[in-house]
Formats: sequence, C-alpha cells, structure tokens
Amino acid sequence: MQFRCEKDTLMSNIGGKAYAMNVVTPSNPKITWVNRLLFMASRGLPKNLMGLLGLSIIHFARWVIIRPNEWPDLGQGKQTVKNDYMLFCSNFNGTWDQYIDAFSDGIPKGLNLFWYSATKYPQSIPVTTFKTYITYNQINTDYYYNATPGSAQRDIKSSLRVYDAVLQLAKSHGSQTPEEFAKAYKETMFKVQSCLGDPGIGPVASLDTERADINRGAYVRNAQQTFDSERT
Repeated sequence: MQFRCEKDTLMSNIGGKAYAMNVVTPSNPKITWVNRLLFMASRGLPKNLMGLLGLSIIHFARWVIIRPNEWPDLGQGKQTVKNDYMLFCSNFNGTWDQYIDAFSDGIPKGLNLFWYSATKYPQSIPVTTFKTYITYNQINTDYYYNATPGSAQRDIKSSLRVYDAVLQLAKSHGSQTPEEFAKAYKETMFKVQSCLGDPGIGPVASLDTERADINRGAYVRNAQQTFDSERT
C-alpha cells in the first residue's frame, strides 16, 4: 500500500496483515508467445498449480503480458518500447521474504515457466539471486485498498465457517427443544472452536506496518477535515 500524504510521506506496501507486490519484467517479444501458451495451459490444467493453490498465505497472484502498443497513454505521450513486459501482481500475508521463499519452495519449476521469456531471469533456485531479481524489478503500489486489513486469508475463511455454523444454529433454533438446541450448540462450538481467530495487526519482521498505520492515520484525518470543510 503506497500513497502520498502530508509532507510527501510514502507508505509501505503493507496494509495490516497483507502485502501488495507488483513486479514488471522485460520479456523477449520473440518468445513471449510461449508464455501465453503456458498461461493457457495453466488455466486449463489447474492441477499443475496445486503447489501455488496450496499456499494459504496468498490472496491472489496474476501474470499479464503487455505488448509495446498496449501501454496506456495517460497524458505522457505514446510509449516507445522494444520489449514485451510481464506484469506480476499479488496480495499475500506475511513478510516479503516469507512469500518469496514459499514461492521458490512450492513451485520452483512453475516459476521458471511463468518467467520463461523474462530478460535475465536467474531461475527461482537459488533463492538469493531470485530475490535480487524480484527486488530490482519490483514497483511500489501507488494506491492499495485493503477491505480487511486486520484479517489474513485464513482468518476470513475461518470466519465464513463460523458464519455458516451460526446460520445453521439459527435455523435449528425454531424447531428444537431447549435441550436439543443446547446439544447442537455445544457440538457446533466444538467443530468451529479452532476458527475463532483474533483479527488485528499481526506481528511482522519490520516496522513497516506501524509506520503505515501512522501515515494512514494522518491521511484519514486530513481527508476528514477536507470533507468537513467542503460540506460546511
């Protein structure tokens, strides 16, 4: 999450328990067609992505190939580039290092295929050179909205299980005796007790989250003051 507030202060890419990552890598336009075929195969054969889908820290991950004529003109003029570029976007829980390590350990061959056409791609193993490559090509997020900053992916899935269980109890309440409902309530609590999480800012390996919260607070206060003054 990164947008500017007073004194041009930059916020980190972290919002609560989530981190937003954007990586733009130049790709050889002569062979990016191979990547497009690989992306199509990945969508058609999701079993090949089980290593990625099994990483519960990931909210989502997306790879997009941008051709030279597809760059938007936002007033800066038409871009003149020779390469295709691959845009990788992802939101995840945990630290930057944990995420890269999980990717490298979980789907090393898959990563190598996804970045097959990338210029100077070092392979995902050893992880040190892979991290250096990602760091060099990573771009900070200009604006990152996180609807549930205090909840990780596991927190949200757990809360949905609790929600479904409560709905089922509410449905049963009207047709059960007090004794039957008490029994159903205890059984349900036993099933979902491991899903009663603790939303809030999770511990991280840096002060980015604390700094982001401080800067976000200043931004919100200024925005509220501006809104109040315009309304009056």
